[in-house]
Amino acid sequence: MRDRLNVSLPVAMISQIGDLAARRKVTRSAVVEAAVASLLSPDGAEKSEAALTRRLDRLTRQMQRQECDLIIALETHALFIRFWLGQMPPLPAEAQAAANALGQERFARFLDTLGRRLSQGRSFRDDIPLDIPAMRQRAADKTDDAPTRS
Repeated sequence: MRDRLNVSLPVAMISQIGDLAARRKVTRSAVVEAAVASLLSPDGAEKSEAALTRRLDRLTRQMQRQECDLIIALETHALFIRFWLGQMPPLPAEAQAAANALGQERFARFLDTLGRRLSQGRSFRDDIPLDIPAMRQRAADKTDDAPTRS
């Protein structure tokens, strides 16, 4: 059984409803009925909330990976500087020009190597879990804690 309901809508909206009905080859009443049913559906809000929750979970995981990457980069940089400062003997004034030239040459090679690695899609972070036992254990622990899909 069906009952009639008269509503007032803006002219532009009625035009959009008519266009959609023509594209889908259904009546305007069917378009409006589907829209109202979607609005009144109790699980519509739950679906939206679930989708939002999935997006937030994905963003959280991305932020955690970025935080891990930043910690690795900062620690690596700090250890390198600490090691370099502790191992480098002071240079006499006459050797500084040659040392600067050698430094510029080494830096150019460093940039070439960095460019190659980045163009290949490789990163230092990808090498870490293979080299450090503590990182392997952390990765294994995270895998164990991950929820299983059924």
